Amino acid sequence: MSIYGNIPWTGRGRVKEPRAAALVYKRRMRIVLSGEKLTLEEVGAAALGGARVEIAPRARDRVRAARSLVDRIAAGDTPTYGINTGFGTLAEVSIPKSDLRKLQRNLILSHAAGTGAPLPLPEVRALMLLRANVLSGGYSGIRETTLELLLEMLQRDVIPVVPEKGSVGASGDLAPLAHLALVLIGEGEAFFGGNRLAGRDALARAGLQPVVLEAKEGLALVNGTQAMQAVGALALLEAERCARVADIAAAMTVEGLMGSHRPFLAAIHRIR
Repeated sequence: MSIYGNIPWTGRGRVKEPRAAALVYKRRMRIVLSGEKLTLEEVGAAALGGARVEIAPRARDRVRAARSLVDRIAAGDTPTYGINTGFGTLAEVSIPKSDLRKLQRNLILSHAAGTGAPLPLPEVRALMLLRANVLSGGYSGIRETTLELLLEMLQRDVIPVVPEKGSVGASGDLAPLAHLALVLIGEGEAFFGGNRLAGRDALARAGLQPVVLEAKEGLALVNGTQAMQAVGALALLEAERCARVADIAAAMTVEGLMGSHRPFLAAIHRIR
């Protein structure tokens, strides 16, 4: 069974995770988000839960600077996509300042349209880490407080219920990321303490408060491909683990059968 395999759940019942996972990566790994890079090992550690995640000081500076720019644009009258206009075919529609918060909230609610069983918890944790790292780059205009709530959810193991179907692929994981964002605003559902709960209740039990999204924040949360990245990264980690296990099993088989080591000499394989 894969250490990142499907996690059994029933309705709002309790959730169990594979214990073997703890043997593979350090659960308490310290991960510093720079917005520039992550290692597969860091993604794997976060996927298992318990990793200590923080934002690098330089990344915080970039996040604040980007947010300051968004605030200036939102306070002005220049039409800017995603801040004071509609989305997609409604890009020419101007949104009054009084509705900027509502615009971002409605974007999340309208795109949370995934179907199917929930993604396994490790994949959602990886998704949360990857999205937080992108937001730490300072290119999305997210508020520092919103980014910090996402990281607090990850560290306190408030894991959004993200349906496995609904992504539009290269155009973006809009639906999966919208389900992630639902919990940030106190909507949707999340797993916490082994139970499936309403998003607001899960936050409350973890001692957290939902945020009210400001201008552009809804778009910043859903515009990315971190769901497919999470699934792909954990699949690659599992493939590497299987390859290592296969090598060990083959070596033990040769030893057990008292086989010859000569067929495995490097010189022979260079010639082949």
